[in-house]
Amino acid sequence: MLKKDKFCAILMGDTRKKGCMVPLSFEVMRIFQHVGFTLKELIIKQQHNCKATGYWKTNNVKYNFLLIAHEYLFIFRK
Repeated sequence: MLKKDKFCAILMGDTRKKGCMVPLSFEVMRIFQHVGFTLKELIIKQQHNCKATGYWKTNNVKYNFLLIAHEYLFIFRK
């Protein structure tokens, strides 16, 4: 359990399902806010050198989508 006036940081990205973007990170943010956390900071982190990037970089045109090239760092305060 997080003590009052302490911080919690979560780094996460989004995903795709059946070719559509699934914003998991924003759903997690909403859940944290719903249970009483306050969003102190939102940092957008660019992704580099991901293991699967090579595969998707060559197939994104074929499957008609943009690469997900970022993650979110949520800083919450309780």
